[in-house]
Amino acid sequence: MLCDIAQVSRCGYYKHLKLPSKSNNDYLLIKKIFEKGKAKLGWRPIKMRLEANYGIIMNHKKIKRIMRENNLQTKIRRKNPYKMIMKKTQEHRTFENILARKFKQDIPRQVLGIDITYLYHAYGRKAYLSIIKDIATKEIISWQISSNLTMKFVLDSLEELKNKQIISNQTIIHSDQGFHYTNPSYINKVKSLQLVQSMSRKGNCIDNAPTESFFGHFKDDVDYQNCKTLKELNTLISNYMDYYNNHRQQWAIKKMTPVQYKHHLLSQLN
Repeated sequence: MLCDIAQVSRCGYYKHLKLPSKSNNDYLLIKKIFEKGKAKLGWRPIKMRLEANYGIIMNHKKIKRIMRENNLQTKIRRKNPYKMIMKKTQEHRTFENILARKFKQDIPRQVLGIDITYLYHAYGRKAYLSIIKDIATKEIISWQISSNLTMKFVLDSLEELKNKQIISNQTIIHSDQGFHYTNPSYINKVKSLQLVQSMSRKGNCIDNAPTESFFGHFKDDVDYQNCKTLKELNTLISNYMDYYNNHRQQWAIKKMTPVQYKHHLLSQLN
């Protein structure tokens, strides 16, 4: 009767009873990590957390099987359908796509990505987050938040680079063709910092994939919609940036955090 209610076969139930307790423990541990990650973790971050937090090295096929058999389905990010389109004046300029999707970089601070996203909070109020990301290490080395899209908002992000050990005359800063990045004041600021400006091609969001990827993960991980003030949102973002740079391991950078990977790359150069 209970099998009928639960809609499972009798043979499946008895097969489950014969499973060793270790398999059940593995499931419970994976389920705990999965739920702590708000049902947004795939097998890679789960595998890293098993190793880092529990000292357990588990085959990725086993993790995928346990997740599949127990319906631990990762929530997939939906692509952002909104892109701000602004008419540019004749004085605005575009630049060549120097980066050309060469996202695999081995020297910290040599290629940077800059981008802006919007954050709805406080019952529909819109805030804007500007970031500068080190493409090699995936570290967020500068960020600003604002309630409006002024040029100062973006220029302040650039100003922070003065204290970030930027490689003069070699470092590329890559962006889309947004209004702010073609603005003369931005172009002049980039020149004053001795950076080389690069731009995505029009209508090619993949050219700006590293920063778009960060925004996607940020919006998955952070409950920013519940913030009631800009100050509260600023604190939340600040805490997340510390977590992302110093504590969040990433599969693509040898299971290290961005800061750990930066030191790793620098040690390879010495």
